[in-house]
Amino acid sequence: MSELASHADAPPDHEEHSHEHGSGPAAFVRNLIRPHSHDANDSIDDALAGSSEGIRAVKISLLGLGLTAALQLGIVVVSGSVALLADTIHNFGDAVTAIPLWIAFALSRRAPTRHYTYGYGRAEDLAGVFVVLMIAASAGLAAFESITRLLDPEPIHHLGWVAAAGLIGVIGNEAVAEYRIRAGNRIGSAALVADGYHARTDGFTSAAVLLGAGGVALGFERADPLVGLVITVAILFVLKGAVVPIWRRVMDATEPGILERAEAAAHGVEGVVDVSSVRPRWIGHELHAEARVTVDRELTVADGHELAERVERAMIAAVPKLASVIVHVNPCEHEGATGLDAESERGSSNAAPR
Repeated sequence: MSELASHADAPPDHEEHSHEHGSGPAAFVRNLIRPHSHDANDSIDDALAGSSEGIRAVKISLLGLGLTAALQLGIVVVSGSVALLADTIHNFGDAVTAIPLWIAFALSRRAPTRHYTYGYGRAEDLAGVFVVLMIAASAGLAAFESITRLLDPEPIHHLGWVAAAGLIGVIGNEAVAEYRIRAGNRIGSAALVADGYHARTDGFTSAAVLLGAGGVALGFERADPLVGLVITVAILFVLKGAVVPIWRRVMDATEPGILERAEAAAHGVEGVVDVSSVRPRWIGHELHAEARVTVDRELTVADGHELAERVERAMIAAVPKLASVIVHVNPCEHEGATGLDAESERGSSNAAPR
């Protein structure tokens, strides 16, 4: 989008259509499930498709984790294993974290308004922060339970069933973790990737149950809590892997290569003399950017606007997940320009983007 665009090109005032949305809790839930559209001719774009894929990933992983936890719960009733009960609670907790993600993906499909001018994509980042906190809580709970059982060992019955339940937990959680991480990377959702790491931490907890049962079967009663402490350390490493991408998203950092590709695309547009700055950032699973380019000062307003749109199209084509670019056009300094013109040009080039 060029800053030379007229007011006629601006998005419609969504608040003027608020009567079509309805009000109250029922309307809010209805809009989450089926977002209101202000243009019946709009096709499903990449962002909407990404949100839909995110919701599908959440649904499938929720089903997988729910089934895993239900199978484990049945064995808990038979065996009375405290370790397995804790693991089952972890798996149910991991399934619950899918709900904020589901809400976030649904919100991100809603159209921007005059209050939320960039839409609701940041809801994904907030959900990612929640997931990271849940991983940290899992590490703390695992450490507490391990130390408690180390000081006061609990007898475990039906070791074979307990080991089988632990194996089910390892397989189920790792399958869900891999699926979430792959889907998150594919659509560019750091929150979904973080939730995948969360499932992996629960897989580690299930591994502790499996290894602990093996140790008890060999006559080492404290094997279960000792393995639990080791797994706690492993969860902390997983926590680091989840925190870094969420921190970068919240702080508007981008991955290596994105800025370089965007700058190269802008430089490659015929008529662009220089590219003074490009500033991309993630909002949910979409990239948005601002760019300042220098062009021939003799261009008309219409020509400058058309050139800015070509820069936007080139950058979007070159950078995956880039949804929009606001292009600010600066006039270049010709030879023989007056001192006032030159000083004005330098001030415009050095100014921070608005």
